[in-house]
Amino acid sequence: MTWGEGTRAVRAGLPEARAYEPTLPGPVFAAHYHLPGEPTGPYTYGRDENPTWTHLERAIGELEVPGRTDVETVVFASGMAAISSVLFSQLKTGDAVVLPADGYQALALVREQLAAYGIEVRTAPTGGDAQLSVLGGARLLWIETPSNPGLDVCDVRRLVAAAREEGALVAVDNTLATPLGQRPLELGADFSVASGTKGLTGHGDILLGHVACRDASLAGSVRRWRKIAGAIPGPMEAWLAHRSLATLQLRVDRQCATALALAEALAARDDVSGLRYPGLPGGPSHKVAAGQMRRFGSVVSFVLPDRARAERFLEALRLVDDATSFGGVRSTAERRGRWGGDAVPEGFVRFSVGAEDAEDLVADVLRALDEVR
Repeated sequence: MTWGEGTRAVRAGLPEARAYEPTLPGPVFAAHYHLPGEPTGPYTYGRDENPTWTHLERAIGELEVPGRTDVETVVFASGMAAISSVLFSQLKTGDAVVLPADGYQALALVREQLAAYGIEVRTAPTGGDAQLSVLGGARLLWIETPSNPGLDVCDVRRLVAAAREEGALVAVDNTLATPLGQRPLELGADFSVASGTKGLTGHGDILLGHVACRDASLAGSVRRWRKIAGAIPGPMEAWLAHRSLATLQLRVDRQCATALALAEALAARDDVSGLRYPGLPGGPSHKVAAGQMRRFGSVVSFVLPDRARAERFLEALRLVDDATSFGGVRSTAERRGRWGGDAVPEGFVRFSVGAEDAEDLVADVLRALDEVR
């Protein structure tokens, strides 16, 4: 049976219905399980497996590649735990890895650690498929598209094809798009990685990450790394994440529509520069994004003249929290330069559109901009 995305999101990963039992079983809190005889059952120890994780992993797999049963998903305690699992399970001393120069700021810490282990780290910007220029002989290509926070986009299919010629694996950080916006495994990637803290769960109340693969051996190596590092999610977090998936399509569709409306309104102003949204027709990323994305995400970025103007703008907003992260039902925005890890202007604002009424949110932003002109 072929289901629509909304139906799939509501039903994903649920066990077969049983009389008088909940549709989504409650979280299982267990450090160990009753284990007579040889340890051959599905659940042996709480660091390795948990029934609550199993339901969530199946659900995410159904969203990553609908209609396929060969997708294996491994959930983690955070997005960085998921990222680390791929990098450190696949790379060894002497290998070369290509990372985006403009990716998530915590990648800088990862670069330092990889280099300390004797792994060659090469970087290039996301835009213009610049990573192609440093791909030769690499073991792993790491793509982040759209990039965070600059919202640059690269051609995943083109990069995957080039990586295959070099014998390199490909991982795509799909955090900003979610599986409803982009399906990296269908575009040829070996790993689809994301922070579930953001749009996937969408309520800003849990930390989570996941890695999805179609190759059982790759999934096994990632799962082994989780066992070694112990970066496991709590059962309550996993259960809350699964519950949140039911509204994923509703949230994402609302957020994407409002993000486009906001981007269009900002494009008409002369006090805003550097406007980026992959779904904005005529934008520098739109043509490539339209060829591989089905929804363009909830994040809009733009630049105000200076740090002071950006900070006054954020203070003037009434419907938007001045907070980091993105993808939640409550709109958030921040002056990204305050963290010091991104190569962005002092007045750069990363704006995450929530589920508020579009008219209310756009009006609030325009009013705040007018106040601080």
